[in-house]
Amino acid sequence: MPTLALPDGGAWPALGLGTWRLGEDPAQQATETAALRLAFEIGYRLVDTAEMYGDGGAERVLGLALAQAQRAGLAREALTIVSKAYPQHASVDGLHKACEASLRRLGIDQIDLYLLHWRGGVALQQTIDGFEALQRRGWIRRWGVSNFDVGDLRDLADLPGGAACCANQVYYSLSERGVEHAVLPWQRQRAMPLMAYCPIDQGSLANHPALRAVAGHHGVAPAQVALAWVMSRPGVMAIPKAVRAEHLRQNWAAARLVLDDTDLGHLDRVFPPPLRSQPLAMR
Repeated sequence: MPTLALPDGGAWPALGLGTWRLGEDPAQQATETAALRLAFEIGYRLVDTAEMYGDGGAERVLGLALAQAQRAGLAREALTIVSKAYPQHASVDGLHKACEASLRRLGIDQIDLYLLHWRGGVALQQTIDGFEALQRRGWIRRWGVSNFDVGDLRDLADLPGGAACCANQVYYSLSERGVEHAVLPWQRQRAMPLMAYCPIDQGSLANHPALRAVAGHHGVAPAQVALAWVMSRPGVMAIPKAVRAEHLRQNWAAARLVLDDTDLGHLDRVFPPPLRSQPLAMR
């Protein structure tokens, strides 16, 4: 699995697994837990979740899968667990309580990357102070943000401690390339990884005619082309959500798919890069 270098010398897998919509239906808990266990067996080592997903349900399901995987011999140190806090919990006290609850649901002692889910009404300096307090307690290893446009990133970087932000998680796919205008260049200059959620546009790219043409050339599925394109962008990692075994395996194999100049040119013509600033896409 290719990796992305971090400013502090660490590295993350270029492909992770999202958990949005998991944990919403208790009747699906066993199926969802089994899907996460299969993901670990396939080789996934980074999983993204949030306190918002299923009102904590996704973290609970992931916690069950982690416990089972560790009993089967998978070392906790081999995994990167990402979670996110609501913006209304972004104060020092709020982050303390939210992180404590997430750790309890996940059944772990430390979150590897803890993100502010989106910018809200709490002053960013309070959020930075809260993240730093969690690091001192050993509850989180690194911190970052999600759904931050370039103006938000600049505001953050101008504050004491803001330069320690390790990542920004945004909507990025062939059909949503707005971040290429300002957000992605800004992050590349600072070696800050961009975590792309909805890289297959929630599945809507899986049957796009333009992707079918490229996929046929390589003998793969169109969704794999969409995912490989995202991972081919310098400084970008992808965190598609998948539960079905077929999709988990297809997504994993996409990390080995190399698109040539002809493929990339064709995709640029169908999905042209932005010529001007665009509002940040969100889901």
